[in-house]
Amino acid sequence: MNRYAGRRDLVNKMSRLAREELRHFEYVMAILKKRDITFRPLSASRYTAGLHSCIRDTEPERLVDTLIVGAIIEARSCERFFSLLPHLPDSEQDLAKFYVSLLESEARHFADYLGLADQAAGDSVAERSEYLLAVEAELIRSPDSELRFHSGVPR
Repeated sequence: MNRYAGRRDLVNKMSRLAREELRHFEYVMAILKKRDITFRPLSASRYTAGLHSCIRDTEPERLVDTLIVGAIIEARSCERFFSLLPHLPDSEQDLAKFYVSLLESEARHFADYLGLADQAAGDSVAERSEYLLAVEAELIRSPDSELRFHSGVPR
């Protein structure tokens, strides 16, 4: 049996997720243009780099960890969009609707990533998730030199 035959679900879900993320990016680019804000790429945040540094090097562990890290980042994004919504002024209803759609997407992506991690591991990833969540908690609590959507405590 082809060792990748069981990965069809992974490929299909990740393909759909990538297209959805690109649509979000295009929408953000349109918002920036409308508001006359210049786009500038950013380097990876300390938060993201810290989580990625814990990903194991061998397969299938590497895939499992990558999916768990993706789930954690998506869950945190969902939480942060939810936290931002009440602070948008009434004049920003279009932005609020976009944030709600992002929140819903991030919640769905979280579930997809975690389900795919369980599939890739062939078992529950709860123990590994707990370890990575502990790393994430430390990243969130520790000082960060740059304020980002995903960052620790601002210095």
